[in-house]
Amino acid sequence: MAYQVLARKWRPQTFEDVLGQQAVTRTLKNALKSKRIAQAFVLSGPRGCGKTTTARILARALCCAKGPTPEPCGVCDACIEIAEGRDIDVLEIDAATHTGVDNVREVIVEGLSIAPVRNRYKVFIIDEVHMLSASSFNALLKSIEEPPPHVIFMMATTEQHKIPDTVLSRSQVYEFRTISAKVVADRLRLIASEEKIEIPEAGLLLLARAGEGSMRDSLSAFDQVRAFAGDEITVEDVVTVLGLVGRDLVFDMLEAVVGEDAAAAFALVERAIERGYDLRLLCRELARATRDLLILSVDPKRASDPDVAADAERERLLAMAGQWSREDLLRAFDLLTRTEQEIRVSDQPRYNLEMGLLRLMHLRKLVPLGELLGLAERAAPQAQPQAQPQAQVPRVRTVPNVPRGAVPSAPAVPKVPPPGAKAPAAAPATTAPAPAPGTNPGTPGTVRTLGTDPVGGLKDAFLSEIKAGKSTFYNLVVASAHSIDVSADRIVFSFQANKKNAKGQCDDQKAWLSTIAEKVAGRAVPITIVVAEGDAPAAPAPSTLGSPVAAPRSQSAAAKPGTPDDVKAEAMANATVQAVLEIFPVDKTTIEER
Repeated sequence: MAYQVLARKWRPQTFEDVLGQQAVTRTLKNALKSKRIAQAFVLSGPRGCGKTTTARILARALCCAKGPTPEPCGVCDACIEIAEGRDIDVLEIDAATHTGVDNVREVIVEGLSIAPVRNRYKVFIIDEVHMLSASSFNALLKSIEEPPPHVIFMMATTEQHKIPDTVLSRSQVYEFRTISAKVVADRLRLIASEEKIEIPEAGLLLLARAGEGSMRDSLSAFDQVRAFAGDEITVEDVVTVLGLVGRDLVFDMLEAVVGEDAAAAFALVERAIERGYDLRLLCRELARATRDLLILSVDPKRASDPDVAADAERERLLAMAGQWSREDLLRAFDLLTRTEQEIRVSDQPRYNLEMGLLRLMHLRKLVPLGELLGLAERAAPQAQPQAQPQAQVPRVRTVPNVPRGAVPSAPAVPKVPPPGAKAPAAAPATTAPAPAPGTNPGTPGTVRTLGTDPVGGLKDAFLSEIKAGKSTFYNLVVASAHSIDVSADRIVFSFQANKKNAKGQCDDQKAWLSTIAEKVAGRAVPITIVVAEGDAPAAPAPSTLGSPVAAPRSQSAAAKPGTPDDVKAEAMANATVQAVLEIFPVDKTTIEER
């Protein structure tokens, strides 16, 4: 007897033998049990997943001597002849050959009225039905919708979208899916055991992956490797015959990318070319490896899944997963996919692959935005200038209890008591005390210290630590506080009602502020963040380091438009402007009044 290839020899004979299509086989078995059999079926799906085989099994189940039954006996004349493809009542038609309307009328339409010779049904199995012409489909419409009771159509296709909707609406459509590599490998292991073929587990997985979800393709590859190596097959034999890319080479390339070893990457590409690998396939395997690494990064428990990692490569994959971030793996997958497309149309695919690996090394140097902002924030205290140029912020005398943002037009004059009044006692200096170190230039509120000098020292150290740790937070959030009360037993930040955003950011940093306070005070100091009570005007802003607060204008000066110098002084004294200038220092400023 002539040699029969494994794909035909081990073709499924019952619904239970059809692997990976439980939804289809279970539905058909239930329909046979309940005798609810449709007049037309469309079986669609990728190649080699069991469409035509299922159609033959269904024909046997319908025509079996014990049928219709979900379990054909396999020994009656109908079962044997249908399995061998020589039953006169079961016609298998290749639509690519009989694509014309005349062929369809001659082979199918004209024979519909003829009763089956022996079987219960006359079955038409039309393979690759999408190859029929539009006129051929139109000729079949009426026959598919209302065939004689003894006629059943079974149409198989790999391109369902090419079948007219008028045909699909008159049929029951069953969609077949690709078969997982684990299921294919298990089937190959059974066949190898029955055929007395020795092959390691890694070789079976390579054959299963080579089929890309098609059982027939994997069995054809198995036959090809068997012809090369005999009944004792090694992994190297599988790789050599099928031109597959070994996972070791793929992992070596990824490790060269991690180590930023460009020389090793070029050498590995050279090795792949010497072995005759298809560089598109190599790119595809690199992309698949990044996908496996991403799966392990998301769920390490998937390491035991053979679709992700074989036993021999599991430890290496797990070790590599810790060297890649998820962002790097996502970028790597996109880059390798684009590189594969470039190689497809390139005259020098080697160059595209080498440049793709170098670009991947460069992409791994990108720093996440959050980490970059953190580095900038930590570097800000050292990068900021020690003081603003004196020309930017004019020095004016500080007058207590002055509305924020006002600029005097003339020096302040002390009040003269009315005649007969007792002269007031000598007061301390009229100028405001020098700002404490660590106070923010441009803080719109006040920092009131409650208690004695130790508390004032606590306040100075506390604000200095905040500014040194997070200068941006200090300038934009702490600077907008209405007041900051520092005492020996607590620290209170008060924000006006319209400062909800600043208050919320301060709430987010409350734990960090508590840590700073404990570090400075040597004990736990509670931090309280409240909304300022009432509609009282904001207290005068504390002076900047070396930049006192501006005094108010007199009524006469406020009534007249100020001189350019006054306008500039008023703008530069604004808290927001001062905060921006501290973050982004500039040498020259221009003020325009609107």
